[in-house]
Amino acid sequence: MVRCRFAPSPTGNLHVGGVRTALFNWLFAKNQNGSFVLRIEDTDTERSEKRFEDQILSSMKWCGLNWSEGPDIGGEYGPYRQSERVALGFYDKYAQELVERGHAYYAVYKKSNQEDVLRISMETPDISGDEVYTIKFRIPEGKTEFSDLSKGKMSFENENFSDFIIIKSNGFPTYNFAVVVDDHMMDITHVFRGEDHLTNTPRQIMIYRALDWEPPTFMHIPLILGSDRAPLSKRHGHTSVDHFREEGYLSVGLMNYLALLGWTVDEEIFDYHEKVKDFIPSDISNKGVVFDYEKLEWINGKHLRLLDPEELMIQFGLWLKFTGRFDYYAIIESDQFYSREVLTMCREKINTLEQLFDFSAPFFSDELDYQDEYVSKYLQTNWSKDLISAAIRKFEDSLDWSVEGVEKTVRELADEKIASKKNTFQTLRGGVTGRLVTPGLFETISVLGRDRVLERLENLLEMIEYEEGNLSD
Repeated sequence: MVRCRFAPSPTGNLHVGGVRTALFNWLFAKNQNGSFVLRIEDTDTERSEKRFEDQILSSMKWCGLNWSEGPDIGGEYGPYRQSERVALGFYDKYAQELVERGHAYYAVYKKSNQEDVLRISMETPDISGDEVYTIKFRIPEGKTEFSDLSKGKMSFENENFSDFIIIKSNGFPTYNFAVVVDDHMMDITHVFRGEDHLTNTPRQIMIYRALDWEPPTFMHIPLILGSDRAPLSKRHGHTSVDHFREEGYLSVGLMNYLALLGWTVDEEIFDYHEKVKDFIPSDISNKGVVFDYEKLEWINGKHLRLLDPEELMIQFGLWLKFTGRFDYYAIIESDQFYSREVLTMCREKINTLEQLFDFSAPFFSDELDYQDEYVSKYLQTNWSKDLISAAIRKFEDSLDWSVEGVEKTVRELADEKIASKKNTFQTLRGGVTGRLVTPGLFETISVLGRDRVLERLENLLEMIEYEEGNLSD
């Protein structure tokens, strides 16, 4: 059975490049009716933190990349944290076997200088109080070859490698050793990972062969690049999954975009869960791909507009709680019918939930914050008071608050020529929202409804009259 894994280190927030790697492993495992395993590689004791592990698991779940075995749910190949595997002696056992076979040896160092080897031994060395020892793998003669699903046959001359540490002085395994032991013990059949690991692979193949183990099938995927075609990092912009989640991206939108970074698919907008049957590793490009923040936002906007109104409400509510906007969430929940209408209308002009929050805010606040441009261009005029007064009369008499009915009322007001049609429309727009950029004017007034519209226009008229009084004084 096909078994793939994703093995992040809990030394920081989950990077979008890591999630893309996890996605390709997940897609292949699901396509083959296999298993997708999550393993935490926490042997870097100085940098690994539990909070990062928690964040990784949370981000993976939000992305929809469910695993069949992992640190939180267990499994028959556990434990799934390397630190726990260290405690069980898994790595010591195989390191000792390598020593016994002549493929590894003990190297003794001064504590103050762990660069220069004092002596080597094929048995556990006796050391003084100011000494430590490691176990080092002995590079064999010849060459190391393997076949990569992306890059074809790879060949490395072993003379270009130096003996390397497999067990550190603190008793923990190094990456290249631990990953071999874990992948073997967990029966991992395929390893899809970034091509930055390509230089590690010969060392790992050497260990597999020294232990007479069959290596998994490797595929090294080109990295995600920044605009300068260097590997994507913080200097290019935000890169963590949590950042995009906080900014209001849908998981389906982010994963759709990441899937497109290197994978040839017959359509641009899709839910990756529906593409499992179409996934073939050979469809992944062997060329680096540039992360385009604008393209990601555009794709996310497409997904936002595909949500049915009820799901839009759910996603917006989850995002409000995730970002700690609990007061706003309570407002949204207090009148779900109204909220659903507002959000469905507002999403037509935005691409993220953060933008939806900003764009819809005037519909949920009784205290409007009038933009300076609106005040200077449309309120500080000789016709604004008359126009607002006439609008109040019109809307008080109106019985039809459908979009069509509102349009009729507004156009009749414009026909009175108190101001130009544009000025009439923009004055009303700002009068009921405080802003000059909103959803369609007629839709906005219709959704706000009679009571809100009249209250907002009456408050605006009072403000104008108050300002006039201050000026006359």
